[in-house]
Amino acid sequence: MRTLIAMALAAALSPFIQAAAYGDDGGPKGTGFQDGRTSGVVLQHSKIVVSGDGLGGKGDGYRVKRPCWYEPGDDADAMLKKQQDVDVYWRHVNPNASEQDHKKHMEQFADKVGQDGRWWTPAFNAADPDGLACWSGLQGAVWVPAGGTPPGGITLEELYQIARAALTVPEPKIQLNPNVKSYVNLPTWVWLTGIGAPTRSVTAELPGIMSATVTANLSRVNIDPGTTSDRAEVKEDCGPTGHPYVKGGAFSCGVRYLRASADQPRRTYTLQVTTVWTVTAAVAGFAYAPVQVAAARDVPVGEVQSIVRDTPRNS
Repeated sequence: MRTLIAMALAAALSPFIQAAAYGDDGGPKGTGFQDGRTSGVVLQHSKIVVSGDGLGGKGDGYRVKRPCWYEPGDDADAMLKKQQDVDVYWRHVNPNASEQDHKKHMEQFADKVGQDGRWWTPAFNAADPDGLACWSGLQGAVWVPAGGTPPGGITLEELYQIARAALTVPEPKIQLNPNVKSYVNLPTWVWLTGIGAPTRSVTAELPGIMSATVTANLSRVNIDPGTTSDRAEVKEDCGPTGHPYVKGGAFSCGVRYLRASADQPRRTYTLQVTTVWTVTAAVAGFAYAPVQVAAARDVPVGEVQSIVRDTPRNS
């Protein structure tokens, strides 16, 4: 089908025209996004609803493979009515169009009335740097008979990718004991706070059509002491969040530094703790790498000082 030039121009020049024509308010229906490393989704001109307790945390940079797609929209009657409703705007963005041009524009919608099918319209992920350019290359709308899917129409796999891109997890806060300064050969216990429930999920849904849910489960903690193995001994029997210090308890999660940090930059070691969240899909056949989120703390390590006093001799 030829590109619907008028609709494309309307979309480019006036979001209000596109919102009316496509039945969309032009804003994101769901957001799972972080600043810094680009990740997540910001859906534009989309009917997809993104929800779940896995939004609003920290992501890992996962990107949807194709940042634009077609979504099923209105039937023939509804689309024709919307085009009639925005007719004045069509004329505004096409000031040099003749009445013949206008008639031809409206006929492409009127000709579908009575047929069983839907107009599919383009949407995109604005969080992706290629999203807008991808969307601009799509047609303004594509007519598809009932039961069909146009080339570039969104698939269940892509809906799962959107859910995965929106998935975020809490950023951990590192707790240590000793807290302010450690010493050579003294066990430095490590555990995490600020995580809450160890499970997070996100659902991306085209209401009434299809739905995709991904779930992240906190599975383990990785510890990087910020130095080499000859200077630090790492214990990683941590479970999902480490073990808070217990007096007289077994030391199984943390670092025993073997040398002081006085010769290091800023006279500290930078300890990094990474949480690893295993990601699963609600249906078989879709596999994803874990979400890994790291936090860091400076750990100054000193030498244990011994004080020797002279004992007076008996005369």
